[in-house]
Amino acid sequence: MTSLPVQSQANSPLRIAVLSPIAWRTPPRHYGPWELFASLLTEGLVELGHHVTLFATADSITTAALRSTSASGWSDDPDIDPKVAECIHIADVYEHAADFDIIHNGFDFLPLTYSGLVSTPVVTTIHGFSSPKILSVYERYDTTTTYVAISDSDRHPALHYGATIHHGIDVDAFSVHPSPGDHLLFFGRIHPDKGTAQAIEVARRSGRRLLIAGIVQDENYFRNEVEPHIDGDRVSYIGPVDAADRNAVLGNAYALLHLIDFDEPFGFSVVEAMACGTPVIAFDRGSMAELITHGESGFLVSDVDAATQSVDLAGTLDRSQIRAIAVKRFHRSAMVDQYCALYYDVLAGRPVG
Repeated sequence: MTSLPVQSQANSPLRIAVLSPIAWRTPPRHYGPWELFASLLTEGLVELGHHVTLFATADSITTAALRSTSASGWSDDPDIDPKVAECIHIADVYEHAADFDIIHNGFDFLPLTYSGLVSTPVVTTIHGFSSPKILSVYERYDTTTTYVAISDSDRHPALHYGATIHHGIDVDAFSVHPSPGDHLLFFGRIHPDKGTAQAIEVARRSGRRLLIAGIVQDENYFRNEVEPHIDGDRVSYIGPVDAADRNAVLGNAYALLHLIDFDEPFGFSVVEAMACGTPVIAFDRGSMAELITHGESGFLVSDVDAATQSVDLAGTLDRSQIRAIAVKRFHRSAMVDQYCALYYDVLAGRPVG
């Protein structure tokens, strides 16, 4: 197949393939940060006039052209074999590579193994490293594709990056709650990495109620460390939160507790909470210092004691100012503009990084 001529002018619309994961629908109904990123990027690119094809599940919602090889996400359908579905899904974008100027891979390391078979440039957003064992794949394609880090903290010293681009959000989907509650909020995967048990302890020490929202990713952890504390009064669990309800749940909280036990590459719930004007109290690990302005949009702390001490201080922060910071720094348009600049640099052969 002969490749189509690349658009050469910096303001010319590009033909872009966005490869989303297929664990969930794009955008996800509740959990699915990679699918959420793919949706936010795709819709922003379409708004700028680019010709975008989203490769995602057939039930995905988008203003772009949609190509699908899977009716729904494998997390929603136990009859779908994840490996089989993902292989066919990834192959589809590369089998149509010549139709595009850029392939944007938002689907981790596996699509890189196809990249040497096509001439279309591939830009990969690295959403973190699930295991040190996957690094060898990134190293193999380090000089032939372009990587984007989602935070400076997540850059691996063995790799070269075209840019660091923080995720953006649809800030218009969030607003400052007119009368927020006095309870604390845990919002995320229920897993030891995310610090649900620590949030329960901080709430207990500070004498505040805790609302827990999110999917249960570690059943044993939930059963042993979380469920015994759930009484429907001091500690409540509401399960996953649909996209339409995120503003209300995040905005109504006194503060978000994000007491992570790993170096998180980014945190959508952190930025979304701030877009609601809700302060965030987070352990100072991974990207948190890049997202939270200490003493203005929240507090960066080192342990449960410090987190507890920060609870009362959170009430002194200006919620309208917290939202203003989030809008300025994490508006989707800023993310999309940075990706577009990178695409043009890659296509023009200009140095990136």
